Amino acid sequence: MIRFLQPWWLLAVLPVLAVAGAYVWRQFRRRSYAVRFTNVDLLRTLAPKGLGWRRHVAAAAFLLSLLTLATAMARPSVDTEEPLERATIMLAIDVSLSMEAGDVEPSRIEAAQEAAKEFVAELPETYNLGLVAFAKSANVLVPPTKDRPAVIQAIDGLTLAEATATGEAVFTCLEAIRSVPADGAQGIPPARIVLLSDGYRTSGRSMEEAAAMAQSANVPVSTIAFGTDSGEVEIGGHRQRVPVDRLALAELAETTQGFFYEAASVTELKQVYEDMGSSIGHRTEPREVTQWYAGVALLLALSAAAMSLLWTSRLP
Repeated sequence: MIRFLQPWWLLAVLPVLAVAGAYVWRQFRRRSYAVRFTNVDLLRTLAPKGLGWRRHVAAAAFLLSLLTLATAMARPSVDTEEPLERATIMLAIDVSLSMEAGDVEPSRIEAAQEAAKEFVAELPETYNLGLVAFAKSANVLVPPTKDRPAVIQAIDGLTLAEATATGEAVFTCLEAIRSVPADGAQGIPPARIVLLSDGYRTSGRSMEEAAAMAQSANVPVSTIAFGTDSGEVEIGGHRQRVPVDRLALAELAETTQGFFYEAASVTELKQVYEDMGSSIGHRTEPREVTQWYAGVALLLALSAAAMSLLWTSRLP
């Protein structure tokens, strides 16, 4: 179906219609003069044989070329369906104060940032990727997008805060996944959550609740534990041990059919998305066809010129 991106330019058709009307009026006026001359035999003698219907063909082609050009000014377009990849991965990174521990060089948080950036670099470009940071609460820093530099920039800008709301991170990721436009596809997109943390939840909803919600949404959560049992960090002027809660992270991954890792590498992280598949939705986009209108107008104008030169030895 043809529609026009700038329909007000269709007003340019009016002058063309005026020219067409003038041509028709001129033909009737010429016929009225012919009728006044009643001596038909003498008229045939004085005037050479006319072109008949052929003289109207060149004029019609010329007028059609003008009409097509006038229509092209309104930028005609047709609707086309563009495929849209909906598969989505949410990265959730723990930014609690315990992630400052140096038992993983140079620190847990820096190791997590480097692993996350390597993962972003390896992720297929067609996938959506979002970023959530969590401490006492969980916040979407980058909603699902294909803009990889935006995610990298957000990872580099992570800052630490008190508490650890691991369960809230999962809930926040699920909300972000639901926000991905359907674009003609059914249901939420195929999705995975990759959660990088050192474990122990101290705030927000429980990890059991989060696991149940992710399981019902059919969104696997892969967890990556950063740190060792001997990790320490200084909080409020006091040294505190911050061991890793491997059990809770492993249970979250197992319950949701995800993967659990104690140390992350790009090769291991690829398992998170290799089994994802994809969901192709469609987005309707206007495709401008002005050049086709201009091409038809050019052909009509050339045809009018050729016929006029052939039959009258002049241009219309």
